[in-house]
Amino acid sequence: MLESLLHSSYFALFLIIALGFMLGRIKIRGLSLDVSAVIFIALLFGHFGVVIPNALGQFGLVLFIFTIGIQAGPGFFDSFKSKGKTLIALTLLVVGSACLTGLIFKYAFGIKTAEIVGLIAGSLTSTPGLAAAIDSTHSPAASIAYGIAYPFGVIGVILFIKLLPNILRINIEEETRRLEAQATDKYPILETGTFRITNRNIFDKSVQQLKVRSMTGAVISRIKQGDVLQIPSAQTVLHEGDLVKAVGNGKSLDQLTLLLGERINAEVPLGEKQEIESLLVTNKQVINKTLGNLNLQAAFGCTITRVRRSGIDLAPNPDLHIKFGDKLVVVGNKDGLEQLGRLFGNNEKKLSDTDFFPIATGIVLGVLVGKLNISFSDSFSFSPGLTGGILIVALILSAVGKTGPIIWSMSASANSLLRQLGLLLFLAEVGTSAGTTLVATFQQSGMMLFGAGCAITLVPMIVAVVAGHYIFKINLLDLLGSIAGSMTSTPGLAAADSMTDSDMPSIAYATVYPIAMVFLILFIQLIATLIL
Repeated sequence: MLESLLHSSYFALFLIIALGFMLGRIKIRGLSLDVSAVIFIALLFGHFGVVIPNALGQFGLVLFIFTIGIQAGPGFFDSFKSKGKTLIALTLLVVGSACLTGLIFKYAFGIKTAEIVGLIAGSLTSTPGLAAAIDSTHSPAASIAYGIAYPFGVIGVILFIKLLPNILRINIEEETRRLEAQATDKYPILETGTFRITNRNIFDKSVQQLKVRSMTGAVISRIKQGDVLQIPSAQTVLHEGDLVKAVGNGKSLDQLTLLLGERINAEVPLGEKQEIESLLVTNKQVINKTLGNLNLQAAFGCTITRVRRSGIDLAPNPDLHIKFGDKLVVVGNKDGLEQLGRLFGNNEKKLSDTDFFPIATGIVLGVLVGKLNISFSDSFSFSPGLTGGILIVALILSAVGKTGPIIWSMSASANSLLRQLGLLLFLAEVGTSAGTTLVATFQQSGMMLFGAGCAITLVPMIVAVVAGHYIFKINLLDLLGSIAGSMTSTPGLAAADSMTDSDMPSIAYATVYPIAMVFLILFIQLIATLIL
């Protein structure tokens, strides 16, 4: 009975996942394999003839890469601008050292060129690289060598990434907190303050004349003039002794003090008809519009005092673009707030719902882009492939955010669920496929090609650590993602992703992966064409 159940791909798939999670939770000296353990269980099952259909693995790969691209997209272009040159240099070092290691083994042990390019593609687990190797050599030896190197290419990167924090003696949780605090420093914490107008130079002048927001960066939320409380508009005139309640960071509130007169310890309570509400942006019609274009004060008599996005409070300047899922803290009259709530949507259910149309459309576009074949000459052409096409499209769509009525982003919970599901399907299929031939190819081809493949996998990662950590001073999370991306290793990214809640490894991976893929195809074609 058990044997027949194991031949049912669905039963075998979920048994592999369940056992993988059990193994992944075992900790030895604080180190665990987490979700990466699934591939080791899959290798064992594959060795005993259990195979998960390739279609399930491809489906998982598509989901995993698309959700990674959607998650990394907003930060990808900023990362490329700030760290692009360093990460490109590191990627070139990794791919170049892999090819150089392969050439050393070729001349030292007389390995055929077709086998070397197959070993390089397998060691970096690159299917587009294998396609380039087969196309350039027209030899089945490239496929055989790829099959020999591939299993350690998968396992070696996972283990290396898992062990790297311990090797460098860096606590990854502390490093994550440090880097997140560093990133938060770019967005100073917003606070409130109360001010009394004592500066004679501004008496009887309007908020518009003083250009309060542009001059100081602070937002006035309400004003008390005598016994009258009001939400300020651009035409509100300030008088001596008025009390002003404002929101801003420390620097902007200090500048506001200089403008208005003095900062005091007092409260300016809301009037009977005034309220503070948090409104969720779930209406597609306002996505990507700026606060200035919406002109909320004139239209609704309301003032936005802060915008909360991805756990960070942003100052509501007129040029700030509204994004799906933003939480706006608004002060205004009850009627105005009700109308504003309808404008922004303020529907938590919509925030948690997953619209599969953008997901399906984005994946279709990615598959089509992956099929493109760009020819640079008679001897060199480049195709992004399935992984590259979907990643590129997801990055672009996520950065665009919205096209007409289509919102390309998805909630964090939906992204996490689909990413995890895709990853598990992919790891189970890859592991069983590699496990089927692992022992046979090892016995048939001997230790030489296997050893060369191991070296081609390990040497580039060691080069990446030496250059990235000690020369370029790349932080650990970026380094983990860069190693996985430059090795074109999706399981490696999975290992890095399971080690931290930060999306920095995913962004680094997305930054270097397309570059690594282009370099690898180019180098493989050059080796196959120029070296006999």
